Amino acid sequence: MSATNIDEGLWLRRFQKAEPGAVRLLCLPHAGGSASFFFPVARALSPGIDVAAVQYPGRQDRRQEPFADSVPELAKMIFDVLAGSLATPTALFGHSLGASVGFELARLMEAEGAGPVRLFASGRRAPSKHRDESVHQLDDEGLLADVRSLSGTDSRVFDDDELVRMALPAIRADYRIAETYTYTPGAPLTCPITVFTGDADQKTTHDEAQAWREHTTGDFELNTFPGGHFFLATNQSKVLDRLSASLDGAGAI
Repeated sequence: MSATNIDEGLWLRRFQKAEPGAVRLLCLPHAGGSASFFFPVARALSPGIDVAAVQYPGRQDRRQEPFADSVPELAKMIFDVLAGSLATPTALFGHSLGASVGFELARLMEAEGAGPVRLFASGRRAPSKHRDESVHQLDDEGLLADVRSLSGTDSRVFDDDELVRMALPAIRADYRIAETYTYTPGAPLTCPITVFTGDADQKTTHDEAQAWREHTTGDFELNTFPGGHFFLATNQSKVLDRLSASLDGAGAI
């Protein structure tokens, strides 16, 4: 499908209006996540920042579409969506799987001479720090046990069998591309990278988070918050304050 035939509204969800000329913050969900996860971000940062959350294929209103086969493929799909608006100053904010997608998307954007003004990588180890993981190969109960342990989903969802059955395929597909992602060495990014991590995140150690420094020649900042993999939920105001401060004046870059 060519970029000209892509329905941007299918991919990018905006929950609040933004001021003309506002820097765009492209939000990339975690495994099994959806665009609505970033509604609080839009509510807090709009209208000064144009918050656009990505809805991956294969879930919710896009559940009839095939899943992406890899992180680079998903990044390329999103890049194609942005093709007509690369001149818009854009920051990338990805959590967990979304951070890996954001990194690969930033590479594509910089290759076009239209790199992001900043990459926010949250809850994810640096691309060069590989782990052998196979949660996506577990049975349904094993997969759901891992999801529960991360506390990223409202526990009431697990009491609804129909919701669980609907969500499982997307969760498994996202886990698969996250766990099989392999970093291809190349030139570091030039955009600044800001990393958010939880001090008790079993998916990312401090050293794995710090290693993002190797992936840019630009400024680097590591912010550690109390909490596990979804420290975003328990430190929402502090994370949003850091986001807002980092993006202040970014549209002029």
